[in-house]
Amino acid sequence: MYNNNRELWLSFIAIVLITILYLFMYVTMGGVPPAREFFGHALGVIGFILMVLTELLYSLRKRSRSARWGRMSTWLQFHIFTGLVGPYMVLLHTSWKFNGLAGLVTLLTVVIVASGFIGRYIYTAIPRSVDGVELEAVELQQQMKALEIQLESVKNTKSSKPEKYYAMEMKKIQKRQRGLARQVASLATTRRMMALWHTLHIPIGMALFTAAFIHMAAAIYYATLLR
Repeated sequence: MYNNNRELWLSFIAIVLITILYLFMYVTMGGVPPAREFFGHALGVIGFILMVLTELLYSLRKRSRSARWGRMSTWLQFHIFTGLVGPYMVLLHTSWKFNGLAGLVTLLTVVIVASGFIGRYIYTAIPRSVDGVELEAVELQQQMKALEIQLESVKNTKSSKPEKYYAMEMKKIQKRQRGLARQVASLATTRRMMALWHTLHIPIGMALFTAAFIHMAAAIYYATLLR
């Protein structure tokens, strides 16, 4: 089951490093780096590319169930990393000006990131295999039966090892049993929540990218072609 926070730590480190670079440029340039100049422009371009990769690569991997190019859990970590770092770079690109279409893009970006955090924690509540594939109720029941057999084996084992060792083993198995029982009980509810989240998250994402592409086209037209 997916329960790793590594991508959050990596995102945090990347954001700190980007912030340090941004502050250095702020001091060097004597003010907020303008969106139209090289550094501000680069932040926007790289950030937007990361946001596109956030949606594109993970979605492709999720739809390719038989693919062997990486575990789903790894691709989810990449999805979360780019989904945090990319929007942060786009936020810095704005030069802290939120008027017009650029302001709408920024607002939608904040909403989609917040929605992504909610989705992540719903996702982690759904039991999964090591590869990140959702487990069905039948598979969870099979795991519970396997744990029952393991528990009986520990109870019936005759060995010279201390009783404390067996007590610890039984505790671990019983804890895992309780966890599986909770997952079985909440599986249907969690999946309904995930489905509802998708119906909200996906349209917001589509609106964000539509607004972003229009903003980019307008920026290229007014800043480049009309010069």
